[in-house]
Amino acid sequence: MNWVALLKRIPVDLGQGNLARTTKGKLIAQSLVPDGKGKRALDVGCRDGSYSEWLKGRGYRVVSLDLEPRYAGALRFDANEPLPFPDGSFDLIWCSEVIEHLRDPAAVVREFRRVVRPGGRMILTTPNSRLWIYPLLRWVAGKTPKDVQNPGHLHFFSLEDIQRMFPRGRIWGFFPYLLLRLRMSRGIGRLSPTFVILDGKD
Repeated sequence: MNWVALLKRIPVDLGQGNLARTTKGKLIAQSLVPDGKGKRALDVGCRDGSYSEWLKGRGYRVVSLDLEPRYAGALRFDANEPLPFPDGSFDLIWCSEVIEHLRDPAAVVREFRRVVRPGGRMILTTPNSRLWIYPLLRWVAGKTPKDVQNPGHLHFFSLEDIQRMFPRGRIWGFFPYLLLRLRMSRGIGRLSPTFVILDGKD
């Protein structure tokens, strides 16, 4: 096992690794999901459907998409393509750890805005590639975010990148990474390993 894989197994919440299901970023994102009774949600990048099931538990009727779905009933779909839904089809779009894998994330976000209803929400999470640990890794080991993140990542976002994509969105992160992990909206560009984004349509 190489040292990067070993680092990801340490039970410190730096956004993913062996804490992917319970990372504070996902918990913050889940806290932003309103009650779904009588509402429709789109889970983009559903994989094993764990969050689709969670959304159903919140009362949503869920449409689940993934390029390689491992969830019964999910639609096989490439999120790089225009979404196959009419304007204003969903009350909620859930998209966690997906946009960094896509060719043109800004175009995908425009599609999300198209299919979300007025008053609806888009909730996304994505890694922060300007976290303080990355300059340290570059200095100590010559490693870049591309070297240590998922090999499928095509984009390595800074806070400024996220603000450009979501000029009216609210953005949170968390710090520290063990025990009491606090939600924060300031200092996240260097301190938080994850960006949590809430956007929508008026």
